[in-house]
Amino acid sequence: MLPSIHILNKDVSTYGLMAGIGAILVVFLIPAIGKKRGADYMRTQMMLLFAGLGALIGGHILYAFTRAKDLILLIKELGSIGSFKELVSRLSFIFGGAVFYGGLICALIAGAIYLAVKVKKDKSVYYDLGAVAIPLFHGFGRIGCFLGGCCYGVESKFGFVYHNSIAEGANGVSRFPVQLVEAGLNFALFFVLFALFRKKKLEGKLLGLYFVTYPVYRFILEFFRGDAYRGFVGPLSTSQFISIFLFALGIVLLALPRKKAAE
Repeated sequence: MLPSIHILNKDVSTYGLMAGIGAILVVFLIPAIGKKRGADYMRTQMMLLFAGLGALIGGHILYAFTRAKDLILLIKELGSIGSFKELVSRLSFIFGGAVFYGGLICALIAGAIYLAVKVKKDKSVYYDLGAVAIPLFHGFGRIGCFLGGCCYGVESKFGFVYHNSIAEGANGVSRFPVQLVEAGLNFALFFVLFALFRKKKLEGKLLGLYFVTYPVYRFILEFFRGDAYRGFVGPLSTSQFISIFLFALGIVLLALPRKKAAE
């Protein structure tokens, strides 16, 4: 659709631009929201920054998992690789993409580690803030996916035709705009979680609510994805497989007494 735009004599990735907008909003808006509920502004920002670093690493790791065959082949052929440049090229191919769930899981781990070290009192407000932040950032990310042409949908008469997508397989046919559908659902979920946070509803439970909501529509939307590099576990895509476990985790978090869920 529009994989890059020209700004100040440079081609800027629209995915990177949208992800950057989402990240900036999260880093400045979420701490301001949390401050009204007693969360320390700087500690909220640091939690989000640690989570962002975890997301960056985890997304690429899970993407490499979806290309496990290529990774295994690389390990087997390490001794025959002719140059360091060839090695870097093949590693870039294997780790070059990102999978949202890998980023999400590592972001949660990194954020939780930071909170365990720096916040000794009740951490529930910070976890609630994290739940509000995730769909806000993710919504902008999915708009970036649509503009760039990655994570594209199945062939459909109701859609858009890519001609210069960053994913070659997307080009030339009408594609269902699954990225925009997910972006819209993510923004809707953000507003619901934000409203609940402001009204002090389900305190300490918003992360659980996120986990019983997002995995449901992600599981369904996976059937409308047309890209091949998603990985599969039996009949399910990697993301559908993970969605089942995250949904179960969400039920557990919602069922736990608030004090235990916040520990």
